Amino acid sequence: MRVLLVYCHPVPESFNAAVRDAAVRGLARAGHEVDLLDLYAEGFDPVMGAQERRDYHTPGTNLLPVADHVARVKRAQALVLVYPTWWYGPPAMLKGWLDRVLIPYETFGMPKPYRPLERHLTNIRLLALVTTLGSPWWWWRWIGQPGRRLLAAGIGGIIDPKARQLWLALHAMDSAGEEKRRRFLARVEARFAGL
Repeated sequence: MRVLLVYCHPVPESFNAAVRDAAVRGLARAGHEVDLLDLYAEGFDPVMGAQERRDYHTPGTNLLPVADHVARVKRAQALVLVYPTWWYGPPAMLKGWLDRVLIPYETFGMPKPYRPLERHLTNIRLLALVTTLGSPWWWWRWIGQPGRRLLAAGIGGIIDPKARQLWLALHAMDSAGEEKRRRFLARVEARFAGL
């Protein structure tokens, strides 16, 4: 399977980097082809400028600023996002990538009255979200899991309708000891090795 792994964290030595590496190791063990997209390392600009927004609904023109990224998404059979959850959602860099790269006519068709978005990314048969959160699991559930819902439902609505979804999260990251972190890394690697 061709996997696009989008990684988002500004600190190269962060725990999230270890999570990314565990996911890559697991995918490689399972024989999958991994295209690693490190948003910070590649210097991705998450800001949609005024002209880009004006061109957002213009087929072809909206593709020009992000053609390489869109091509990578269209080549993928699986989309894996590895990121920290900050203030209950993805970092601004990842949200900006979604805003700029998942564009109309290329990755989804515009909705018509009484119809949802059209699915143009039916090449993606697996969506995996791997994150760390400062909040404990019970609080995350209490507030409605906003980041998970945003990504799983939003992206889930434009990929293959039968795509599998995987959610792996380390809660209470701020107080997680070494053993809890080690177990999470092992779980991530094993889960991806089993795909």
